[in-house]
Amino acid sequence: MKRFMKSGIQRSSGFSLNVMSDDEAHEIHLGTLEILKDVGVYVQSEKAREIFASGGCKVDQAQEVVKIPNWVVEEAIRSAPASFQACGRRPEDDVMLEDGRVSFTNFGEGIMFVDPYSGEHRETTKADIEKAALVIDSLDCIATYERCMCSHDKPAPVQALHNAEASLTNTTKHHWLGPVDRYQSGKIIDMCSAIVGGKEKLRERPILTFVTCPISPLKLPEDHCDITMAAAENGIGVNVIAMAMSGGSGPIHLAGTLVVQNSEVLATLVLNQLTEKGSPFVYASSTCPMDLKRATASVGSPETAMISAAVARLAKYYSLPCFVAGG
Repeated sequence: MKRFMKSGIQRSSGFSLNVMSDDEAHEIHLGTLEILKDVGVYVQSEKAREIFASGGCKVDQAQEVVKIPNWVVEEAIRSAPASFQACGRRPEDDVMLEDGRVSFTNFGEGIMFVDPYSGEHRETTKADIEKAALVIDSLDCIATYERCMCSHDKPAPVQALHNAEASLTNTTKHHWLGPVDRYQSGKIIDMCSAIVGGKEKLRERPILTFVTCPISPLKLPEDHCDITMAAAENGIGVNVIAMAMSGGSGPIHLAGTLVVQNSEVLATLVLNQLTEKGSPFVYASSTCPMDLKRATASVGSPETAMISAAVARLAKYYSLPCFVAGG
């Protein structure tokens, strides 16, 4: 088990970045509760809407809008585990994710690649994933592995399965992976179960966490709901990465964008906990501002770092493990 250094705790020396006070975090929370109760979220999945309804939420089936009472949100926050053990193929590769403890993973979703041998700028392939996984597996400073590229040489409907195979067979580190839809979620769970010796063994030591993203503003698409529910049903964690964009799909000011992205993550948390109370959940963000001149996502901007620090602060406020983009 690896327990990395902590940041932002009181000690005699060290550096921390505190972007909001307890009162300011509470204000973001109150704004979020208001949106979830009065505005609601669009939920595309019929099964998810049924789960919301059974948990005490108000569901407009015609508009596919779910309004979540404050007490339902608060109960979901309390039931989610405060720490998350990211299990590797070997116990020595396990990483504990919890309040204030900092570790690193590689960035994901690479779709283009400069071939180191030919110099060609091309789409990534399954073979590229296999090689990259081996490189990342050898880096001690990278605690967990996120599927870093896409296997564009494989059919789109089963591409996530090839991504999983290429990664799981080339690293012993805990794996973050977007399974895309319910079908591939089930197959990837079968794959992981075969590796560890069965579904019950996988529940005991989940070597993979699903990654999924809501759509800003305030939309939980069907595949996102399916992945969230599948994770809870099978005892594995879900890493919910909100991607609101200041000035685009979110308000231009950062506090408003934080409220939007917080609403999307907490709405997903409610679905996750109503599906299976106590399911592992990671509060995540790749939220950034939009470059208003070029209409592009400015992922490397100072504002992205500010948002990520604020998201980490909110996760601490909720006592949830956190996963943010470094820019």
